[in-house]
Amino acid sequence: MTFGMYSICFLVLLYLFHGSEEICPSMCLCVSDIVSCSSSGLTKLPQSLPSFSVTLDLSHNHFSWLGPGSFKKMSRLENLQMAHNQIRTLGYGVFHNASGLRHLDLSSNRLQVVEEHYFQGLWRLEELLLFNNKIAQVESGTLSGLSSLKKAYFSLNQITHFPFFSIRDHSHPFLTMLDLSSNRLNRLPWEDVKALPGLVQRGLYLHNNSLICDCSMYSVFWHWQLRNYDSMKDFTDEHTCTIYGDSHASIRFLLHNRFFHNCTVEKAVSEPVTVYLSAVSVSEGGKVHLDCETSLRGANLSFTWLSPSKGRITQASVNDTLINVFANGTLEIQGAKVNDSGLYVCTAVDIKQALNATREVNVTVVLPAQEAFNTGYTTLLGCAVTLILILMYLYLTPCRCSFCKQPKPAANPTAAYNPNALTSVFSPSMRDEHKIPTDKHVAFLEPMMTRPKQEII
Repeated sequence: MTFGMYSICFLVLLYLFHGSEEICPSMCLCVSDIVSCSSSGLTKLPQSLPSFSVTLDLSHNHFSWLGPGSFKKMSRLENLQMAHNQIRTLGYGVFHNASGLRHLDLSSNRLQVVEEHYFQGLWRLEELLLFNNKIAQVESGTLSGLSSLKKAYFSLNQITHFPFFSIRDHSHPFLTMLDLSSNRLNRLPWEDVKALPGLVQRGLYLHNNSLICDCSMYSVFWHWQLRNYDSMKDFTDEHTCTIYGDSHASIRFLLHNRFFHNCTVEKAVSEPVTVYLSAVSVSEGGKVHLDCETSLRGANLSFTWLSPSKGRITQASVNDTLINVFANGTLEIQGAKVNDSGLYVCTAVDIKQALNATREVNVTVVLPAQEAFNTGYTTLLGCAVTLILILMYLYLTPCRCSFCKQPKPAANPTAAYNPNALTSVFSPSMRDEHKIPTDKHVAFLEPMMTRPKQEII
């Protein structure tokens, strides 16, 4: 390589070295695509954060706010950890050009209001951690646009109202965890709570709040406890309510329910209702129909199936000739295969009334019964034939009894000689003929000789 080429390479490396975007800040640790600036005493973002970062840890610092476009040069950023700071507010467009974020941790800060614009553009966000702040208000559009959200943690705050109505199947189809425990919720919009998607209700945590005891509250929790939701099972003792709003008159209503004896809970929660069918089976290659019968009725229903092998199935999304969703929600599977086995969940949605209900069907695809019978029958028949052949071999050989007389050997037998044929290895030599027993009955060991005709006495 010439001196000129060395010079060019040196200049390129020098340019890259001085490119401030790619230099790891002196107070941070950079390993591969992970940048950690934790516990560095920072009060503002370093100017030279690497643009290739996928994970950025800024926790345990002294940030008080984040300005617009703070991460605009970090288009690959997926995990942002800013827990244990002093953040009070977020500027407009703070996550501009950082739409790839999947995990955002803002826990243990000093947020008081979660405004609508805070998380705009984060349509890929899956986990949002806001617990242990001072949040008293969550604006109605806060979660709008977070269509990939799976888990949201708002516990250990001062929330008195929460926009449950903004969470629906079509807006948050993957949300399975909503933690609102240890807040200051006293009266909830129970109709909005009952209209939440089934998966959200199953993962909704409301313990350690200041709920006022009433029949609407009790009926919701009674049904959740009946369905053995983890939020009820794991925090039975922490579910309390106050009688007539008196904080000193608090009861554990899941353990001591005498106060609610006059409440009617059988019809208090009509939706969503989950029906379990655990023994639906079909032979491989057969056809099966799974109905979506729920308590919802009417012509304005839409149906969505979640299958173990095909994922989400709707009338509009069906592109398989062996699968069909009818107008009444029935799912038809033709030519069922073993890998089609599993739990099928149908969700019926009444958009006008904002109600939904689910039905769960456990499908098992088995081998045809006839094939299993033929296999056993064939095995049994083979055993029987083998036994018969063994018995024939043992008992149907020529008789050796005293009534069967053997012909007397000739006095001077004459060997048959064929000059055109070789002597068989099974034929005895002429000098050993006198050693041949006369009671042999195995054909291929008989001496090849001619015998004179004997008279039968």
